[in-house]
Amino acid sequence: MFNIIRSSVCESRDMTGISEWLQRIESEGIQKLVISKPASKQNAYKKIVVEWKAGYYQFSRYTEKQVFHENIQPEDLIKACILDMEGHYRQINIWTKIGEHSILISKKGECHHTVSGQGRALQADEQISAERTPSHNRKKQYLLQEGQVIPPLIDMGIFTKEGKVVHAMYDKYKQINRFLEIINDETAELPKDTLHIIDFGCGKSYLTFIVYYYLTEILGRDVEMIGLDLKEDVIAKCNASAKKYGYNRLRFEVGDIGEYQTPFDVDMVLTLHACDTATDYALYHAIQWKADMIFSVPCCQHELNQQIAADELSLFTRYGIVKERLSALMTDAVRANMLEYAGYKTQLLEFIDMEHTPKNILIRAVRRPLTPKGIKDRAISEVESVMKEFHVEPTLYKLLMDKPDTA
Repeated sequence: MFNIIRSSVCESRDMTGISEWLQRIESEGIQKLVISKPASKQNAYKKIVVEWKAGYYQFSRYTEKQVFHENIQPEDLIKACILDMEGHYRQINIWTKIGEHSILISKKGECHHTVSGQGRALQADEQISAERTPSHNRKKQYLLQEGQVIPPLIDMGIFTKEGKVVHAMYDKYKQINRFLEIINDETAELPKDTLHIIDFGCGKSYLTFIVYYYLTEILGRDVEMIGLDLKEDVIAKCNASAKKYGYNRLRFEVGDIGEYQTPFDVDMVLTLHACDTATDYALYHAIQWKADMIFSVPCCQHELNQQIAADELSLFTRYGIVKERLSALMTDAVRANMLEYAGYKTQLLEFIDMEHTPKNILIRAVRRPLTPKGIKDRAISEVESVMKEFHVEPTLYKLLMDKPDTA
């Protein structure tokens, strides 16, 4: 679609050329990016502003009256920009650590590139030098960076006392950072001065401590957080650790999910590796409390596997391993839809690389101010269609239908 021009026209006639230019510019370290000059008055957004934050890029898409935010990981920046730009805009300005780049696209699809500041115009056929390696080869910047002395990570054996990642624990280190990235995407937009958080089934509370540390020590948020578990000895150890770390507003209590009464209005609910239907009860109570955010990593989805039977789609229940994985995926798809029905914008995200575990889904749900009736109707209709086809009765569905006013 587009031609790249320096003093002459490039042969590229599609978005590949633009992508190559952006990748070269990206190697300079993109700090800010503005996509503007809509090619049509029908464009949904008048401009798109992209800014580097702490470990991610924030996309702000502007209409005449509103702005919509989305957080993108660094490795996905170019792909996201291309999807936004293709055929829709005629200018992109990019500020890097070296200078400012401007790319103008004519009505004929010819693209002119200029650069100001300390940078220089890129040659279309130049080789990128070693000191300007493309970002996908650069070391990823994690939210919890090496060199920081983070007591919980040291006690977990992930960091040395000097703040270096233990080589054998690098996958766990990446997993923790991924979890924080998913949380950070939403907490950054929550304007409340104090975040009130409940962690159901906290266990030894490794991630509980890390979440508290990140929100308070790195983001500077005021946080009051409670971890809940049934094991008294585990709770005693967790409270001792919180005292040792100086985490004064993090405490742990012995309690059951179904009977627990919160001492505050809940902003965030964490439920990590709650086994089987314990996840459903945790989600149900989070919905009852009208929690603003829910982050759930399910475990051991056995319920539907014991019920599932198909009439027309029996192929999917014939083989044990397929049946097991289908049941797990179906369980979390149903949970996501029930959260949509209850008034949440819900996503299923990859929490850990598939190579480490096939059960790598995290449910992220953010409460909507108002959910259109069409969304709720579709969500519940899809769940009931699955129930009818596979003869299942998911716990979260039954809990919410017993109290329809909850949604």
